[in-house]
Amino acid sequence: MKKDAKTLLKDNTMLIVLVLVFVFFTITTKGMMFQPMQFNALITQNAYVFILACGMLMCMLTGGNIDLSCGAFVCLVGAVGGYLMIVKELNVGLSIVLMLLVGVVYGCVLGYLVAYVEIPPWIATLAGYLAFRGLGTQILSANSSTGSLAPFPDSFVNIFAGKVFGTKLGVMNIPCIVVGVIACLVLAILNIHSRNARARKGYDADSIAWTLGKTVLLAAVIMLFAYKLAMSGGIPAVLIWVAVIVLLYSFITGKTTIGRHFYVVGGNREAARLSGIDTRRVMFLAYLNMAVITVITSFAVLGKMKAANSTLGTNYEMDAISACVVGGVSAYGGAGTVPGMLVGALLIGVINLGMSLMGVDANFQKVVKGIVLLGAVAFDIISKQKSK
Repeated sequence: MKKDAKTLLKDNTMLIVLVLVFVFFTITTKGMMFQPMQFNALITQNAYVFILACGMLMCMLTGGNIDLSCGAFVCLVGAVGGYLMIVKELNVGLSIVLMLLVGVVYGCVLGYLVAYVEIPPWIATLAGYLAFRGLGTQILSANSSTGSLAPFPDSFVNIFAGKVFGTKLGVMNIPCIVVGVIACLVLAILNIHSRNARARKGYDADSIAWTLGKTVLLAAVIMLFAYKLAMSGGIPAVLIWVAVIVLLYSFITGKTTIGRHFYVVGGNREAARLSGIDTRRVMFLAYLNMAVITVITSFAVLGKMKAANSTLGTNYEMDAISACVVGGVSAYGGAGTVPGMLVGALLIGVINLGMSLMGVDANFQKVVKGIVLLGAVAFDIISKQKSK
């Protein structure tokens, strides 16, 4: 199937915006944005957005539902982790399991309230938004005169914030380049296989030229990242976590039955119920999943900060929602992809990093992100109206 310029522009609008925004910040920061350390910072400082947005995506697919409590829950889990690992000096592995258990318990309670008691998700999670930061702050205050617990054990920090095959800054990290090449090969195989599979089944498929061109461009981006990370000391451990989680959710949403159920429920919940889908189970799983992915997010944040404090997780829910909406996840549910969400998360990350390098006031940064979010929602609504 041939694609005209208008179709290509519409399908890749946010990707084009991402490139333009990156170029803008590269120019305004006099090249600082293009330095190897900034590529490393783009991953490490915004890992929470990539991870948390995967869980938010599943909630939004069910009908535009969101979780307002995830940022405050990061604070609570951090406080629990600090109490276990620093105050009680428990084994790191056992502490991680107990923190995950806290997430599972909360996820089950929240999922039950939303799915079976039918409390509106924004009300149920607003309660957590109000309660969890207060509870987390209370735990921190009761166990520290400064209201902060630090430092976390090196064994924990290295799992989530270390370097894989790390080298000195400015020294080419060969394993990083090798991983980049392997990723490019895997990408090429998957893209060509997917295109050929669609063509064999008689579905609309991109032309060979477009498939190859897209693959080459994506491979170039991957190798650029690989080179920059190689010059900044190696692959951040958190990037491995982000990659695994993104690939897992991409597989679930694109290749599994339960993943398709999320789309169907979001598209028309009553029709999904009448067709035999357990819509309550889907809603329950969405919020159980969100709680667990929030705990994993807290691991990444605690590894980076090496401390738990009352401000941990502030506005994380807003960044996750923004990443999803900017990445094309419908505010009404039933539409959105992990790759699209990834583009949205990268855009939010580039905006965060670029404005920080420019020294933009934190309050004005919120204004900019608010405008970007509003623009993305307006674009989604206008596009749907035109398609009708």
